[in-house]
Amino acid sequence: MESSPPEKGRRLSETWHSRCCCCGPKLCCFCWCCCSSCLRSRTVRRRQRDRFGHKTSSVSQLEIPPPFEERLTVEEAASWKRSFDCVLASPAGRSVFMEFLRTEHSDENMAFWLACEELKREQSQEQVCEKAKKIYLDYISILSPREVSIDASVRESINRSLARPSAQMCNEAQGQIYTLMHRDSYPRFLNSPLYKSLEQRLAVLACDT
Repeated sequence: MESSPPEKGRRLSETWHSRCCCCGPKLCCFCWCCCSSCLRSRTVRRRQRDRFGHKTSSVSQLEIPPPFEERLTVEEAASWKRSFDCVLASPAGRSVFMEFLRTEHSDENMAFWLACEELKREQSQEQVCEKAKKIYLDYISILSPREVSIDASVRESINRSLARPSAQMCNEAQGQIYTLMHRDSYPRFLNSPLYKSLEQRLAVLACDT
């Protein structure tokens, strides 16, 4: 008897390749092209993620980051207004910006960008393979509730690279997510109650010292 369409989709999504050069077993690179799950929208996946314990942040829950080696100052927080790169260059800036993205249910963008930065710094080919596989499963696979929004051609290129991953395999995807955060999230971050509240609290602390 011929398998029903849902059963076929399930079998495709459960297909595994044999071991590649160093990554070990992984999901088939091309399963996403024909898996029935590809019909799900990003909105549905985000709702599923929220249902499994994802909590939004509020201004009152934001703590001035430490632990960092140096205390966050009014000047450092103010420097984030100069450019988005100033936010990314600051450990405190990355932490606060991540908190803001959580309020918008888009923190996977920052998490993906940071994972790509870590991948590019990796020297061990074995670690490159492991981290590339994890990035794929966490942020590239359409089966992931934390899938980032990248072009289909870029996603396909990453799929092809999985057979022999490199530390630069996600560079184009990382660039697209950088642009998305820069143009879309960053302006709202600077105008958000979360950032303005942080500025006010830092100013009060500076006056008290």
